[in-house]
Amino acid sequence: MNSKKQILVTGGAGFIGSHTVVALIEAGYQPIIVDTFENAYQFIIDGIEKITSIKPKVYQIDCCDLEAFNTVFEENNIEGVIHFAAYKAVGGSYETPLEYYSNNINTTINLLRLMKTHRVDHLVFSSSATVYGDPIKIPVDENESIKPALSPYGNTKQICEEIIQDTSKVEYPFHSTLLRYFNPIGAHESGIIGELPIGKPNNLVPYITQALSGKVAKLSLYGNDYDTPDGTCVRDYIHVLDLADAHLKALSQLLKGREKLVDIINLGSGTGTSVLELITNYEEATNLKVPFEFAPRRQGDVAVLYADPSKAKKELNWKVKYNIKDALSHSWKWQEYANVKLKDCE
Repeated sequence: MNSKKQILVTGGAGFIGSHTVVALIEAGYQPIIVDTFENAYQFIIDGIEKITSIKPKVYQIDCCDLEAFNTVFEENNIEGVIHFAAYKAVGGSYETPLEYYSNNINTTINLLRLMKTHRVDHLVFSSSATVYGDPIKIPVDENESIKPALSPYGNTKQICEEIIQDTSKVEYPFHSTLLRYFNPIGAHESGIIGELPIGKPNNLVPYITQALSGKVAKLSLYGNDYDTPDGTCVRDYIHVLDLADAHLKALSQLLKGREKLVDIINLGSGTGTSVLELITNYEEATNLKVPFEFAPRRQGDVAVLYADPSKAKKELNWKVKYNIKDALSHSWKWQEYANVKLKDCE
């Protein structure tokens, strides 16, 4: 009989999901991955096994398919869920808003239905700082009022948070933690897993690594006329390994039992870094020159957004361990490894 707690990880082959799966295995859990592999490569699973010496159980299904999703619960003894599965590009959500609403909301509703049916009472939800819209106060804490979302993607996260909170009011003893995180970057320090979007990257760091790899000619920086010291957006960049650790801590707290039904926690470093500063840090971490050009502002971007992470420190005993240069050097190590793996896939 397997004594390890089985934890469902939706989107577990993705960037943050795969690193969290590694953290779960190393902590003695048995993660079960559900992923469509729409935006993840199959060799990520091999990478997880290479790092941990354990190959996780994987279901290649769509969480929007309720019948297929149900088989995961029927075939396993799931005790907790970490829900990452979602479309996540701010820009892409403007281009295909119906796809974002349909996917992100339906996957969450289906998950909650199945958790109720199978009496699984612990959920860690992957939310986002986009729920704050354009906040009044910086750094942002959890008491910041929720503003109208600046993108369909951000709105899906707001709606999903509301659905989870409403569910918790009537489906006692359902408990959840909503983790609102800022800008994940980096890769596993081994360089064996990391962020590798299929198609054009939407996040800054994979865009940088692909520009350095020659996969795109030049990096486009969206806007240099913001009201910031150097005119570019300021963000709170956080290493993906620190994020994975926070998910692990949030899950552990839920499994031990917690009186509060819903908790909302920001995950960030508490430090703002501009886009140009990030590029300078990348060049110093890798001794490489990043080719870039300025482009018009991108819809949905705010000038400054970074976290007050004091609640995470107090309630989860969590704080960041890695700095930006760690994250950037790890991401380049991963990109070099991924370039080889992608050639093998051709």
